[in-house]
Amino acid sequence: MAMKLDHEDLNRLIEKISTSDIQEFSLEGEDFKLEIKRNLFDQNQLANNLVSNTSFDRQPTVQKSINDNVSLVNEPEVPQVAPPGRSELTEITSPMVGTFYRAAAPGEEPFVEVGNNIKVGQTICILEAMKLMNEIESEFNAEIVEILVENGTPVEFGQVLMRVKQS
Repeated sequence: MAMKLDHEDLNRLIEKISTSDIQEFSLEGEDFKLEIKRNLFDQNQLANNLVSNTSFDRQPTVQKSINDNVSLVNEPEVPQVAPPGRSELTEITSPMVGTFYRAAAPGEEPFVEVGNNIKVGQTICILEAMKLMNEIESEFNAEIVEILVENGTPVEFGQVLMRVKQS
C-alpha cells in the first residue's frame, strides 16, 4: 500500500512527534525517507543519574542476598561428611525442598524421638511442599540417633534430617 504524504501531513506528523516522547522515528515512502531523531539529552541524563543512584543504594543488599543464597546451597553438602566415630550411622536426607514437621499436627506426639527403633515403611516425619503433606517413610529398620532439624523448619533438597543406626 503506497502512502502519499503532502507537506501538511508531514508538518502534522512532525508536530505530533515533537509533543510526544518518541525519540527516534523513521518513515519510508516510495520517493522519500523521513528520519527524526530528537536529542532528549537532559531528560536522559536525569534518568541515568536516578538509575545509577538507586542501583548504588541497592548494591549491598543485592550482594548480600546472593551470598546468602550461595551459603544456603552449600550448607547441605557440609554434614554429608560423617564425623569420626559416626561412620556407622546412616543419614536420612530430605527428598525435596519443603517444611519439616515431626508430628502429624501441632500438639500431637512426634512420629519419632531420639532412641526410638523404627521399621521399614514407618512414617518418620512429614515434609510439606506447596500445601501437600508428604509422609516420609523409613527405608530400613534402625534406631534414631539424632534428629537434626527443628519442627516447622524449611529444609533443602538433600539436607540431612536425621541420623540412624541400622539394626
